[in-house]
Amino acid sequence: MRDNLLIALYAFAGAAVTGLAGAGVLRLIRRRSLTVSLAVVAAVGVVAMLAGTLAVAWAMFLSPHDLTVVTTVVAMAAVVSLATALLLGRWVVARSRELAVAARSFGDGGDFAAPDGPATAELAAVSRELAATSARLAESRERERALETSRRELVAWISHDLRTPLAGLRAMSEALEDGVAADPNRYLRQMRTEVERLNDMVGDLFELSRIHAGALALTPTRISLYDLVGDALAGVDPLARAHGVRLVGGRVEPVPVEVDGKEMSRVLGNLLVNAIRRTPADGTVAIAAERSPEGVVLSVTDGCGGIPEEDLPRVFDTGWRGTHARTPPAGAGLGLAIVRGIVEAHQGRADVRNIPGGCRFEVVLPAAAS
Repeated sequence: MRDNLLIALYAFAGAAVTGLAGAGVLRLIRRRSLTVSLAVVAAVGVVAMLAGTLAVAWAMFLSPHDLTVVTTVVAMAAVVSLATALLLGRWVVARSRELAVAARSFGDGGDFAAPDGPATAELAAVSRELAATSARLAESRERERALETSRRELVAWISHDLRTPLAGLRAMSEALEDGVAADPNRYLRQMRTEVERLNDMVGDLFELSRIHAGALALTPTRISLYDLVGDALAGVDPLARAHGVRLVGGRVEPVPVEVDGKEMSRVLGNLLVNAIRRTPADGTVAIAAERSPEGVVLSVTDGCGGIPEEDLPRVFDTGWRGTHARTPPAGAGLGLAIVRGIVEAHQGRADVRNIPGGCRFEVVLPAAAS
């Protein structure tokens, strides 16, 4: 029993010294190739076994012949181990280089394609993560391109829409200044109308900037949809009368919701104004509010004749105005973008779909807690 304990102690001492030396070498070469590290690990294992064997042989006073045999066996094992470690290291390094070359496609704006051939479980996991990251980056680039296109269109349309009322204001002010206005009061009324239009456009731009910046502060309160819809209908009734459009709000359930009353009134107002302007005279604009499995659904149906299917995904984009002329009263194309921003800030969803003779805008909001 005592001899076995001494053998274990001698073997452990020899191996421990070798292990500590190997750890020091690995620390010094930690920035070198993986092949070198694997070779050092293999060498540490073999040398540790040799050191333990020699320590035991010295303690047991083996014959020179026996010691030579043991040393030769360990040396051959060392050669095979080092060769295997080098081959494994070169294979792993080759797979790593292939993965690095494939990953360069990120910087070139391309899609990541995993290299062919077998790989270790760790490299395969890295490859899967790179593929997933590539897909997310592609989606991000696509969104960025769409936003940039939307910004350019917005700047162009806003510039056009601002130029028209400003030119009118300049002409009317010059006419009043020169005293050639036949009806100064009519000119003043028209100037006020143009100023209000400009004020509305600036207000829409400010609201949209707050939404995009995430600075839209909401103050939710418990409100009945019946009251909310009633106020919105009362606000757009003069516009509907001026366009000869009938407003229908018979399918409104008194469902409670927790929303910011001011912002949600803006949502309904924008949807109703948009529907009235796109509906021909003697047409009907209907608003409804009802419960659904998803929450509460507010819908506005118009008689615009429908939206081309290819344009439906862009309806709520900033500056989108479809095929309508880019002149007032079409506006700057911000109303529906503001609708989506406010609804999403309420954890809701805005959508649109075609129906016979027109289209239906839907706003889905979370139901208020009972």
